[in-house]
Amino acid sequence: MQSLQEKASAWSGVDQADAFAIDESNLFEKLGLQSFINLSTNFYTRVYDDEEEWFRSMFANSKKEDAIQNQYEFFVQRMGGPPLYSQRKGHPALIGRHRPFPVTHEAAERWLQHMQNAMDESVDIDQDSKVKMMNFFRHTAFFLVAGNELQNQNQNQNNQVACKHAANKPAEE
Repeated sequence: MQSLQEKASAWSGVDQADAFAIDESNLFEKLGLQSFINLSTNFYTRVYDDEEEWFRSMFANSKKEDAIQNQYEFFVQRMGGPPLYSQRKGHPALIGRHRPFPVTHEAAERWLQHMQNAMDESVDIDQDSKVKMMNFFRHTAFFLVAGNELQNQNQNQNNQVACKHAANKPAEE
């Protein structure tokens, strides 16, 4: 059975070494806080303005400002900066935090398209950093898809066991 990381690599087309090349240098020191704030603001402006209702609706229960802050704080923390996200929200636990959302292949690709467009417009992020970041984002997006599918499989198995148990239980008189 493939691990979630192996599935993420297979589905994203990004091997783990390229996905985690962000760890080879401190992108926070190189780019600074404002670059991450600008990127997340540009990204979520695109998300909240998305023409596809199915995609936009995934974010309907979140305030745009909160989504921006959560994302840039996570990026800062993950890319060598202070643990802003963990100090405010606890461990990132990406799969668990994304559990309420239908993280499908289609949703991941749509998310990545918005991120690619936001990155393309980011003049304060150099090309090498953009490549490293997009490899990380692509791999992580499909890591979340793999985690979502695994949780759905586990839920389906639990439901089947519950149904079998209920079917075998004698009827009460």
